[in-house]
Amino acid sequence: MRNIPLRATYRIQLNREFTFKDATRAVPYLARLGISHLYTSPILKARPGSMHGYDVTDHTQLNPDLGTEDDFIQLCDALAQHQMGLIVDIVPNHLGVMGNDNQWWLDVLENGPAAEHAHCFAP
Repeated sequence: MRNIPLRATYRIQLNREFTFKDATRAVPYLARLGISHLYTSPILKARPGSMHGYDVTDHTQLNPDLGTEDDFIQLCDALAQHQMGLIVDIVPNHLGVMGNDNQWWLDVLENGPAAEHAHCFAP
């Protein structure tokens, strides 16, 4: 089943100052406004302290600055209770590659095309 935004989306910028819990508290208000879908900035693990989340360092984990997995589940549950959907901004080519906190990138630098995740960085 496709869940196409029906009325309006509302974009929120998640970061350490506006977390999954903050977004969960906003859901009832957004539902009263007639919002059908919450549109969030990236939620994957980004460079610590990132205020935008587009410098992803691990595609397999939620960003701990935003909260726990339980916090994220509570947000999803609140959206479902208000018949709202979730759209997550995912930009695969926005990665945190400076420093040593992106293991996929470090693997590619070390092993080139033979790296396990080389296909993620291919043109």
